[in-house]
Amino acid sequence: MTIEQIYTGCLAQGAYYIESQGEVAIIDPLRETQAYVEKANKNNAKIKYVFETHFHADFVSGHVDLAKKTGATIVFGPGATTNYDIHTAEDNEEFKIGNITIKALHTPGHTLESTTYLLIDKHGKNHAIFSGDTLFLGDVGRPDLAIKSNLTKKDLAGMLYDSLRNKIMPLADDVIVYPAHGAGSACGKNLSKETVGTIGNQKQTNYALRENMTKAEFVEEVLDGIAPPPQYFAKNAMLNKTGYDTFENVLKTGNVALNVEEFEALANHEGALVLDVRRESDFIKGHVPNSIFIGLHGGFAPWVGALITDLKQPIILVVPEGKSAEAVTRLSRVGYDNTLGYLEGGIDSWNAAGKDIETLKSISAETFAEHVKNTDTNILDVRKDGEFTASHIENAQHFALDYINTNMNQVEKNKTYHVHCLGGYRSVIAASILKARGFHNVVDVAGGFNAIKKTDLKLTDFVCPSTL
Repeated sequence: MTIEQIYTGCLAQGAYYIESQGEVAIIDPLRETQAYVEKANKNNAKIKYVFETHFHADFVSGHVDLAKKTGATIVFGPGATTNYDIHTAEDNEEFKIGNITIKALHTPGHTLESTTYLLIDKHGKNHAIFSGDTLFLGDVGRPDLAIKSNLTKKDLAGMLYDSLRNKIMPLADDVIVYPAHGAGSACGKNLSKETVGTIGNQKQTNYALRENMTKAEFVEEVLDGIAPPPQYFAKNAMLNKTGYDTFENVLKTGNVALNVEEFEALANHEGALVLDVRRESDFIKGHVPNSIFIGLHGGFAPWVGALITDLKQPIILVVPEGKSAEAVTRLSRVGYDNTLGYLEGGIDSWNAAGKDIETLKSISAETFAEHVKNTDTNILDVRKDGEFTASHIENAQHFALDYINTNMNQVEKNKTYHVHCLGGYRSVIAASILKARGFHNVVDVAGGFNAIKKTDLKLTDFVCPSTL
């Protein structure tokens, strides 16, 4: 028996490759599926099943493509309906892969069809669960993402309580837990950086599995502090339910080199969004006018999903050399399939053609601190709410980058804003969006709050009420 966790850091997502005696099951595959096919072929094995733990909201799964390529059966949990062929499992239904068994445990709560898959080894021993978004390490799935449900998030949280206590917690402490996500995912609020654990460890450390916890306590604690889901979540969930174009087609039409004239025509006449995916330092030095920065080296796909509101938005790319296919691939993982190409030769070719180049003013934290002490400065903090609450500059204006599109009315075009985040990545994203919307008086604070804390600026820190 082979179990391999295939973890994607950008999405904080774990897919799973399970093989036994020449038969393979894939759980929650990524959009690009060829790697799974090649791995099975290399082992002279056949992919028999593609198990989906639920209709994912934070990424587009590769289940449809993988089934078409291999003839594998797509399995969802009870109640799932789709626009393509699937096997809808019954609760406790068993599936054979070689000499091991995978049992479907219906665990509604995160969504109605959410299912945990229990792997039983050749000796009949419960070995591991693939818990999807039902159970994370340190947390449980958010109960507010069900597609077109008349149930409230409190109703779903109550279901999740029952699922955990009736299906998961009775399992032996040594059963391994393989979750769908780790720290960095918006699918939970307290996810561990670890990506593999055990039932026993979670009973000891996960607040949601606390002994003698009542359902009312569980519902209150699970719902407390859940931020609104990113706008693309519902759209991705629907794609996973209805189907999508093949990844190979998306890559073929998106990974196209465009000369300067073609690129400019798409930007100026076809309404294509210019997305610059280089490092923030490169964007600051020079970029195509009205382009948006979201760097590949950061949480690229989730930020695209949070900030670009139309999945069908035509996109053209400015990429580091050799990174065009990666950019198209990572866009497709969150359903942005309408990439039209990339600027051949990058910003150098644009510059060589004599086209206008814009820059972004960026200053050090030390220069910023002196400016704040000596002048009336408009400070815009775009960190998350919890980061801002924990500590911030006195009199700073705040809204999280996630919600910049709905908070643009809080910024005035005739004022200069000094924008910062924690380390410098999100502030450049924010500044690029503001500039593209006509807010040209923006200044990035290099190094963000990490650098600002090292200056002598006065900060306001959160004080726990229990200490007052």
